[in-house]
Amino acid sequence: MSPQSGERIKVLLIDDIAETRENLRKLLSFDPDIEVIGAAASGFEGLEMVREFHPHVVLMDINMPGMDGIAATEAVLKEAPATQVVMLSVQGETDYLRRAMLAGARDFLTKPSSGDELMSTIRRVYEMGKDRVVTQPAAAVQEEARRAAAHLAGDIVAVFSPKGGVGCTTVAVNLAVALQKALVNQRKVALMDASIQFGDVGVMLNLQTNRSIVDLVQRMSDMDVEILRGVMSAHGSGLKVLLAPPNPEEAESVLVGVSPEDGGGAAAVGEILKLMRTEFDLIVVDMWSWIDDIALTIFDAATLIILVVMPNIPSIKSARLFLEVADRLNYPREKIALVVNGVDRRMGIRVEQIEQAMIPVVAQIPLEEQTAIAAVNHGVPFVLRDENRPISQSVLQLAEHVRGVLVSEQAEKEEEEREEDAVTRLRLSRVFG
Repeated sequence: MSPQSGERIKVLLIDDIAETRENLRKLLSFDPDIEVIGAAASGFEGLEMVREFHPHVVLMDINMPGMDGIAATEAVLKEAPATQVVMLSVQGETDYLRRAMLAGARDFLTKPSSGDELMSTIRRVYEMGKDRVVTQPAAAVQEEARRAAAHLAGDIVAVFSPKGGVGCTTVAVNLAVALQKALVNQRKVALMDASIQFGDVGVMLNLQTNRSIVDLVQRMSDMDVEILRGVMSAHGSGLKVLLAPPNPEEAESVLVGVSPEDGGGAAAVGEILKLMRTEFDLIVVDMWSWIDDIALTIFDAATLIILVVMPNIPSIKSARLFLEVADRLNYPREKIALVVNGVDRRMGIRVEQIEQAMIPVVAQIPLEEQTAIAAVNHGVPFVLRDENRPISQSVLQLAEHVRGVLVSEQAEKEEEEREEDAVTRLRLSRVFG
């Protein structure tokens, strides 16, 4: 895309190596739509030039003495939020990419970059900057006003089982994708992997990234929607995903949180969910098989808890114990939806028997091991890979049930608000005659 009529894309170069600055200047001189307005040898000098020239795009070296590219990017964006930063580095590691994106960089290129790659990246981030300045704030203001007026916050659907190995992650991933398909262009759907130590959501969706919930916990003091967007991963289905840490060692920072005095990991997860509810209409949370403070935080925030059970005695026993815990926590039974996974007549336990021992079953997912395993091994959810299989159809039906519950909940909230408004108007009419 070309810049607006009569306008050239103003680019500032920030790199401590003079030869690199000159090479970049020469490469960009071949594009008539791009104007290099200055070149700085340090982050401090670059920040002064940003204040003076107001560039559209900054090409920023990541390794510089004094103020490195990460710190300089943060400073530039505080000074000029509309400026787009592209990070340049001889390093190609994902850690550099993660740090650059968390600092606010719009793109990341490895040196040396070709002229075509540089120019296309500059054009792309320039267009993103225009959307951010012109389109997004207006849309964001409208969305914020809509939510404030209706007192809305995103719904949370927690997928849980007190017994491991029953397919919670499979259900959560395929349910989230099914909901995204059903609600496309209507509601924004996210998936959170709350199996903190050994989460598999990234594997099941074939997401190759090290960005995870750890990055948010480390930025709790200044965490906002922009940081959240930078950490979350985009799936081809349109789903946005907050992944668990890439290794168990990093999970400790999530479990402990910023500090015990601040409420530990449960408080951190609670704040993350609170922020996600402002950005997404629906958040599916894949949980681990353990009830702790983090799990209770998720349960308390959830509109619906999907309790997954398999037709075997240990799984049923554990699920019954959870229902007793839920009763002691004063969770209403309508907040819990029982799903039987791996249904097969050869198991010897019928769904009707499970219902008699527990609560009504809202969905039965048939045992199709070959389809499920193939989906996991290929990193493609079976609701996308084999949509017409019975296992996929059962999850799509579960998604419809979840939609119905959430619509009903929303209708009740709106009715309560109308009643409150009516009472308020009546009181005012009595006061003012």
